[in-house]
Amino acid sequence: MATWTNDELTRIGTADELRIAALRSDGTLRDPVTIWVVRLGDDLYVRAVNGRNGAWFRATRVRHEGHIQAGGVDKDVSFEDADESLGDRIDEAYRGKYRRYAANIVGTIVSPQARAATTRLVPR
Repeated sequence: MATWTNDELTRIGTADELRIAALRSDGTLRDPVTIWVVRLGDDLYVRAVNGRNGAWFRATRVRHEGHIQAGGVDKDVSFEDADESLGDRIDEAYRGKYRRYAANIVGTIVSPQARAATTRLVPR
């Protein structure tokens, strides 16, 4: 199983935004969507503000594979459901990283709806 390098974790984890594109069933990439990303230890996490019904999130459920770009890193990834026991720690990572934004904006990414759509990015 592939792992992130320290450089990739740092570059992606400190990037303000990440571009994510899921693979379609025919193997082609969907158009990328810009979202927020956080690092927790040696893992990277993303959330869908619109929850499990969000279009880009649903697209990641087709093949559980895609591509990301952030901080100068271009990487093929797999999408895995995050361990629910990490929810509070991931919330805090989002609050810390994006604290310069208004509380109501950050609140959307730590809402129960978004929290239910937390995805761990795994390099391929």
